[in-house]
Amino acid sequence: MVKKECYFINGTERVRHVGRFIYNREQYVHFDSDVGVFVGDTPRGEKFARNSNSDQELLEDARSEVDRFSRRNYEISTPFLVNRRVPPSVSISLVPSGSQPGPGRLLCSGMDFYPAPVQVRWFQDGQELLEHVVATDVVPNGDWTYQVLVLLEIPPPARGHLQLPGGARQPGAPPQPALGYGPDPPAPGAHWQGAGGEREELGATGREFGECWG
Repeated sequence: MVKKECYFINGTERVRHVGRFIYNREQYVHFDSDVGVFVGDTPRGEKFARNSNSDQELLEDARSEVDRFSRRNYEISTPFLVNRRVPPSVSISLVPSGSQPGPGRLLCSGMDFYPAPVQVRWFQDGQELLEHVVATDVVPNGDWTYQVLVLLEIPPPARGHLQLPGGARQPGAPPQPALGYGPDPPAPGAHWQGAGGEREELGATGREFGECWG
């Protein structure tokens, strides 16, 4: 079996191609375009590498894979991999506390978003809550999208804000508009905005918040 890997830095400014040759679940030889020759990983692989490196036609063919395979596939895949943005479906629910009496805890669910980098922050009266916030890892759904759950472990205050940019945010970028929660639904037209500029109306979600607070 041959496993091909492509690594890209700044688009196609620098491209690295790695071909891994595997037999019986063991890699015995590999070709790295940054090295330019076959390298054996086992005694059998070392013999294979010596024979392959002495064949100039085979060696030139392997070296051309970085352009023929990696660069070409980048151009084909960019529209639906690199440029793809799917904003999260955001909901907040009140979950009971199994060990402590009193009000439940707020759980934010960010579902079905792409790409994986996402930021979830709880705010109270304009101040970020840095403690008592527990998040799962960003979990792949198996269909290119991801999900994350973030729990506020203290009883919810009367009013606060959740910020959930839908995607990676560049360092130094201004904060995104926040999602409000409280005893009343958000005002009509409230929205969250992802890092890519996506917007989603929160009317239905706001009604759900009202039910949570009863």
